[in-house]
Amino acid sequence: MRLEGHTALITGGTQGVGAAIAISLAKAGCDLILHGLHDDEHAQQSRTDCREQGVWVECVHEDLSGPSETCIASLMSKVDTALEKGGPRSVDILVNNAGTYCDRPFLEMDVARMERTFRLNVLSGYFLTQRFSRRWIDEQVRGRILFTGSINGILAEPDHTAYDASKGAVHAMVRSLCVALAPHGIRVNGMAPGLVVTPLTAPVLQPGSDALSWMKLHTPNGQVPGPEVCGPAAVFLLSDEAEHVHGQVLLVDGGMSIWQQPDMPLELSGKLP
Repeated sequence: MRLEGHTALITGGTQGVGAAIAISLAKAGCDLILHGLHDDEHAQQSRTDCREQGVWVECVHEDLSGPSETCIASLMSKVDTALEKGGPRSVDILVNNAGTYCDRPFLEMDVARMERTFRLNVLSGYFLTQRFSRRWIDEQVRGRILFTGSINGILAEPDHTAYDASKGAVHAMVRSLCVALAPHGIRVNGMAPGLVVTPLTAPVLQPGSDALSWMKLHTPNGQVPGPEVCGPAAVFLLSDEAEHVHGQVLLVDGGMSIWQQPDMPLELSGKLP
């Protein structure tokens, strides 16, 4: 599965799952614009890693947690500037990966946190997709779009109502935007990681910790991997080989989403009624 001749914009592409998607797309030959909040060490490392694959890479920076119309317009302007500097190429792949993780009990949730979660996780991807789709339809480009969802879009987690609701909305967007855009030759799909170790989850999932052991117990393949497992799935969904795959959310979760409950540990089996 190769992506030579394509250029992708990956929001939140400088660390975590976004960086893993970026390096896999680069290995497949795709040129890249990586979006991040800051030009920090994560952005620099991701840019270097991708350029080592022999592809063209630029970084742009924008805070997508503000008013959507303003943020998206600013990001589009920065993307166009990057493209002008890079020679004759245009974005024909959009990866809506930028997001945030919000954990707060429902009864303590405030409007500011809820709105920020939805602006980053839902509205940024929705309106970026709208802007690129208008351009692609005018220019008769058969664009490809990938949303990063989450296992939390189908399974609830205590004290994560805002995050769960936002990822459920992302999964619904994949389906509804597929119906809206497939007649124009634009493919929309999603990928939903299970629990992976990223900068956001690493503080909790320390090696040897009870939390890590518990999550491995609840995953059929017994693994809590790094975000690199998400990259190949993204390449497939954006490749020519997935031409007839529309409106799907591929779970990359080690089987966690289909297991009703794990086998009881032996040390608990004699303690429960």
